[in-house]
Amino acid sequence: PVRAGGMDLAYVCEWEKKPKSNHCPSIPLVCAWSCRNLIAFTTDLRNEEEKDLTHMVHIIDTEHPWDVYSVNSGHTEVITCLEWDQSGSRLLSADADGHIKCWSMTDHLANSWENTVGSVVEGDPVVALSWLHNGVKLALHVEKSGASNFGEKFSRVKFSPSLTLFGGKPMEGWIAVTISGLVTVSLLKPNGQVLTATESLCRLRCRVALADVAFTGGGNIVVATSDGSSTSPVQFYKVCVSVVNEKCKIDTEILPSLFMRCTTDPARKDKYPAITHLKFLARDMSEQVLLCASNQNNSIVECWSLRKEGLPVNNIFQQISPVVGDKQPMILKWRILSATNDLDRVSAVALPKLPISLTNTDLKVANDTKFFPGLGLALAFHDGSVHIVHRLSLQMMAVFYGSSSQRPVDEPALKRPRTTGPLVHFKAMQLSWTSLALAGVDSHGKLSMLRISPSMGHVLDMNMSLRHLLFLLEYCMVTGYDWWDILLHVQPSMVQNLVEKLHEEYMRQNAALQQVLSTRIVAMKASLCKLSSSTIARVCDYHAKLFLIAISCTLKSLLRPHFLNTPDKSPGDRLTEICSKITDVGTD
Repeated sequence: PVRAGGMDLAYVCEWEKKPKSNHCPSIPLVCAWSCRNLIAFTTDLRNEEEKDLTHMVHIIDTEHPWDVYSVNSGHTEVITCLEWDQSGSRLLSADADGHIKCWSMTDHLANSWENTVGSVVEGDPVVALSWLHNGVKLALHVEKSGASNFGEKFSRVKFSPSLTLFGGKPMEGWIAVTISGLVTVSLLKPNGQVLTATESLCRLRCRVALADVAFTGGGNIVVATSDGSSTSPVQFYKVCVSVVNEKCKIDTEILPSLFMRCTTDPARKDKYPAITHLKFLARDMSEQVLLCASNQNNSIVECWSLRKEGLPVNNIFQQISPVVGDKQPMILKWRILSATNDLDRVSAVALPKLPISLTNTDLKVANDTKFFPGLGLALAFHDGSVHIVHRLSLQMMAVFYGSSSQRPVDEPALKRPRTTGPLVHFKAMQLSWTSLALAGVDSHGKLSMLRISPSMGHVLDMNMSLRHLLFLLEYCMVTGYDWWDILLHVQPSMVQNLVEKLHEEYMRQNAALQQVLSTRIVAMKASLCKLSSSTIARVCDYHAKLFLIAISCTLKSLLRPHFLNTPDKSPGDRLTEICSKITDVGTD
């Protein structure tokens, strides 16, 4: 049963009122949420003075949503993709003219962006865009959430970067797919040079209406494409990138394709003519894909999985060649995992970024303890409602009714008259990095922030609620991600307990890890203590402590010799020596 308390509205950002006629409903909107809790998004508003806001990238910090910073992107066409990198300090934007720009923060300021590098496929709209994988992949083990060692709870998964420099360091860059069936890869060399190559995805180039990019553990890239019609297959390609003689080289190979099940089902054969959403379930899960097919009023969502299967061999061959008989040849095949019933028309999809482990034991523990972050994906509908459904079974977990959507009412007499014209709905949505918040940009250009309960509205005892939040706080502490979205769920009565438990967990780690995390835990305690009137006095102490740590680190680094050609003297002795030599002028 879906519980009502699973999602609620945290806040809405409305820009100054613009006349309705200035909306361009046909313009697709995009938004991207970084691990530093900055959201980049576009709106479809136009106003008279600036003529057009549709080519601007807006950036807000979720903690101070009233400060919106708009970057004049220089894109001449509609922005079709926005992608943050793993560190959350750089942003890629791509437009309907084939221009891709890489924006980086200047001086770590969220309101100061510069575009230094980019690439272009002239006149060819970009439909999918991604940073190359850097080989860092963690898995959260819900089953081990009680373990003392952070390394057990959040284990590194063996994963190869898309491309490595000399010495195995991951090479930075991006990959994009265009509407005419080209794949383009740009590599950023450490010296700032950009190597770009563009290649056709397959020999028979065809229109690509939708595409998505994912990565395999072996360092390959998988691209999924659809021409937008559900009667055509969804195609998959393996893309290998290499550097040969200082040039970027792309090799592509065709992988098994699939037809959506709703097109082969006689009852629904022509019901859903268009494929409207195509997404890999995660950037590093190239073997699971989510598809949505729609008509004017309804949609159906399917989840598919790529499996290795044995190919049965005819007896004749087994007699001729015993080798064949022993070992069945294996092929890769797409199999449907789950599908929804007919739904209202889907307007946007958001996938979880929390890399939760999906083993049977982890799933069982998650279900028993009602810990659901990372297990749900969000579907937004044209009537303004949002559903969270399970990423494997597609069963509904939580629901949110927008201002215009019809709440289910028992009495048929209470039916509201249908308002004329299209309802306000989300055109783009993103889940936060811990899946505890959801941001959506709607068809009136407003940005809404929804809270998603970690237990999807199940009522838990205080101890269990604390454990869930603590587990996610530790994850943010280990990864260095921002934890604002977890604070949305902390009640004042929890603060004291959380700070103590966080400190306990921290003290159980080894000395080296404690040293790495020493400033993060102080910053975390400070932000927790802000949330309760009884602990607010301690916030200043924590900030003062952070400042003192910074000063002591600076002083320590000053005392290190620049070049170690004097091993016999300690830095202190050298400093005294320098002080005695140098007069008062020109002191370093």
